[in-house]
Amino acid sequence: MKLPPKRFLRAIPDIVYQFGDWMSFEEQKDFARQVADLNRYGQALNQCETVDEVVSLSLEAISLLLEIPEVTVHEVRDGTLRVRGSTAADRSDGAEPAEAALRAFESGEIVSVTAAESGDGRAVLAVPEGVVDDVVTVIEVRSGGVEQLGDEYVRPLEILASHAATAISNIRSRERLERARQDLETRKEMVEMYDRLLRHDIGNDLQVITGFADMVERQIEDDRTAEYAGKIGRAARNSADLIDRVGDLVSTLEAQDEPEARDLRGLLVSTLEDVDSHYESLTVEYDPADFAYQVYAGDLLDSVFTNIVSNAAVHNEGEVTVEVYAEEPTPETVVVGIADDGAGIPAEIRDELFEMGAKGPDSDGTGFGLGFVRALTESYGGSVAVRESPAGGADFRVTLQRD
Repeated sequence: MKLPPKRFLRAIPDIVYQFGDWMSFEEQKDFARQVADLNRYGQALNQCETVDEVVSLSLEAISLLLEIPEVTVHEVRDGTLRVRGSTAADRSDGAEPAEAALRAFESGEIVSVTAAESGDGRAVLAVPEGVVDDVVTVIEVRSGGVEQLGDEYVRPLEILASHAATAISNIRSRERLERARQDLETRKEMVEMYDRLLRHDIGNDLQVITGFADMVERQIEDDRTAEYAGKIGRAARNSADLIDRVGDLVSTLEAQDEPEARDLRGLLVSTLEDVDSHYESLTVEYDPADFAYQVYAGDLLDSVFTNIVSNAAVHNEGEVTVEVYAEEPTPETVVVGIADDGAGIPAEIRDELFEMGAKGPDSDGTGFGLGFVRALTESYGGSVAVRESPAGGADFRVTLQRD
């Protein structure tokens, strides 16, 4: 990958950056200038729009500021470390990492190899950085001019790698949200098409069926035939009511706001308190402190939690306890679990439970509640799934994108 010109070096104003006890001014020539330059590049990295820009700018910064000719930037995707860009002639994009970079990735710690240990007379330094506990990038540098790359290289590389990791993580989050929006638009178009078909064509036919069924039921004297006519009329009316529900769902999805950063804890607390107050048989247990996150969502996120928690009370007999918990978050997502001690959901219908119209064999509902939950959650770039809870009930897991 060719290095771009020094387009960011003077374009961004200085920011004050505290380096702690990295080194004194006496120990590093032009220390103040290097601090300012690192800050300029750090801010520029966080403004990149693509991972390629992050990699290119990282290579530029390290080559220019630290005067190291061989720099390789690695990216972690799906748990695998690969070369994403390099100034070294023997490193190509997509290649497997060298030993030092792989060790740094697997251990999550800086790996330093002296020139004598490396086997080719070049000192090696590999610095892993990520968000929370997940490594996102490993930056490896090699130099033949020194015996070992010491602290004067470690701290600047840590700072630049940290900015690069944050930038890459943010870019991935934006990409996932964009894909989710595009998927949602496609889903909406299909639902709107079916909605028009149901409302106009099938809806009109159902009105005709209902009218004639009522007429036949009134005019015939045979009780058995009248009973059949009545069943036809009731089925037609139920179908018409279902069509209206689909239309309401489509209108709701169309009217919701674009996802934005929202306070998960505040929203969850108010929602759970409201649901808990409506059902005497329901007990909701949770710790608000476990949900101190900002998540991307629209103004209907509360409907997701309301629907799931309410189901525990409606579809279980007697007292039921719901435990709402947060799994250990990743840098990009947080999972809200909603586990109850009720009768549970049969394994054979779990995969289809979130399909529009799907419902359990003993359910009196329309089957659109959990379909609505999935549509909303996916519109926010998240997902929803269900498994058996430790108590034998249902355990719903709502995955949301973090800010």
